Amino acid sequence: MANGFFNVPTPINEPVKGYAPNSPERTELLKTLKELKQQERDIPMHIGGQEVRTGTTHRIFPPHDHQHTLGFFHEGDASHVHQAIDAALAARPAWAELPWEQRAAIFLKAAELLAGPYRARLNAATMLGQSKNAFQAEIDAACELIDFFRFNVHFMQELYHQQPQSQPGMWNRLEHRPLEGFVFALTPFNFTSIAGNLPTAVAMMGNVVVWKPAYTQIYSAQVLMELFKEAGLPDGVINLIYVDGPVAGEVIFQHRDFAGIHFTGSTGVFQNIWQTIGQNIKRYKSYPRIVGETGGKDFILAHPSAHAKAVATAITRGAFEYQGQKCSAASRIYLPSNLADEILGYVKQDLATFKMGDVEDFSNFVNAVISETSFDKLAKYIDGAKADNNAEIVAGGGYDKSKGYFIEPTVIVTKDPKYTTMCDELFGPVVTVYIYDEAQFEQTLEVVDSTSPYALTGAIFSQDRYAVELASKKLVQAAGNFYINDKPTGAVVGQQPFGGARASGTNDKAGSLLNLLRWVSPRAIKETFVPPVDYRYPFMGVETGENLNVTGQGGF
Repeated sequence: MANGFFNVPTPINEPVKGYAPNSPERTELLKTLKELKQQERDIPMHIGGQEVRTGTTHRIFPPHDHQHTLGFFHEGDASHVHQAIDAALAARPAWAELPWEQRAAIFLKAAELLAGPYRARLNAATMLGQSKNAFQAEIDAACELIDFFRFNVHFMQELYHQQPQSQPGMWNRLEHRPLEGFVFALTPFNFTSIAGNLPTAVAMMGNVVVWKPAYTQIYSAQVLMELFKEAGLPDGVINLIYVDGPVAGEVIFQHRDFAGIHFTGSTGVFQNIWQTIGQNIKRYKSYPRIVGETGGKDFILAHPSAHAKAVATAITRGAFEYQGQKCSAASRIYLPSNLADEILGYVKQDLATFKMGDVEDFSNFVNAVISETSFDKLAKYIDGAKADNNAEIVAGGGYDKSKGYFIEPTVIVTKDPKYTTMCDELFGPVVTVYIYDEAQFEQTLEVVDSTSPYALTGAIFSQDRYAVELASKKLVQAAGNFYINDKPTGAVVGQQPFGGARASGTNDKAGSLLNLLRWVSPRAIKETFVPPVDYRYPFMGVETGENLNVTGQGGF
């Protein structure tokens, strides 16, 4: 057994590769994209170290080219959920007892593998399966996930090093036990890094996991599982299943050993899960940990003193990068009357230069939305705006799904601050602008705070420091990640811990020690070196000459 207090390597954010023409990373990525497109992968579930194929298969295709087949995944049923739980619980004793530095080494190795031989492959899988351009895939699937691995190991070390003080004659210790049972990781389509982080942050702390990704992310999830296995993750610690959500939930949320859920997805699904857990609370060994990041209706608010070009760039990037399919994407914009025309002019200039299409053409800034369901929903909102007197589409408004699910980046200007697209979460490249009277900035702060039930991200643009301070105070509950003179997207692990409150989730801050704390159950240990051998306390002693004639009461 090793003896020592181990210091893990100091984490540094992974540098983002540029993929400029003729660069080595661009050449490798294009080669990998071509290779993957030429294959049709047969994708199994992974339960207890075994590849599980059911014969019930579903086709995987790029959202930007839905006639092309990337492969097929094998869908499971309730029996496979039971198998995954059993495999996780069987793996738990050895994994929970493994020294923390051994667990850390696995994920540090995963980071190195992803920074090197797995980088192009995971980026390419994310580009093809989730329709991300090269830059969006790089900052997500490669850099952010590498950062999650390295920084979470560092945070784990910090957490274990936090110990209570001890008085003379005793020794107080605190140990952070993994939760008793298994944890369910339910992950979204839009970030490969989230799909990788939700199960591994839990497993890193000694827990075992049943992981169900979104069906539209399975193509890159398979690559993640291969990465975990090559890094040395023992069989059964993370079990990857492809099962319909309600089927999985019916088994998991009634299981006695259910210990928690790590979730990113829609607010409605999360609220339903919370309600189900509450209804089943008497079934469980302990109170499950419920950790979730859900929806957002993220805002950009410009003060009359704002720099117009900076606001426009924040809108262009914040609303339309990855087709607006980020939980943090700018979705509602508040512009002062003195700057609105200038800002919108710059935005229109930017949109006029956008190219939209296949991810393999690196000149495309915008690609396809994730699915036909998403496409149809967005098209309906766009059509509604075209027919509404309270709204005007000033840029974009087109859509076409003949080859891929392409929605043109769209800017709606409304006269109603509570117009439907100012309130509903759209999750696509559609942004709505409300122009307020430049003399009504403080009143507009109230509108921003009260319009949406969400509170994930938001931004204030101002050259007036008093206005920045006022907005920071008035909007204190409106965003878990608040940006000053910057777009409301792009939180970096180790720099901006990410998460929101209100209808946006439990605000347990992915990419920080706060999140890891949710996956342990502390035990306080007090050891007394020389214990007392007499029950009497000093106050019970008798002073010389003291008269103690009082008869004790309450005798036997």
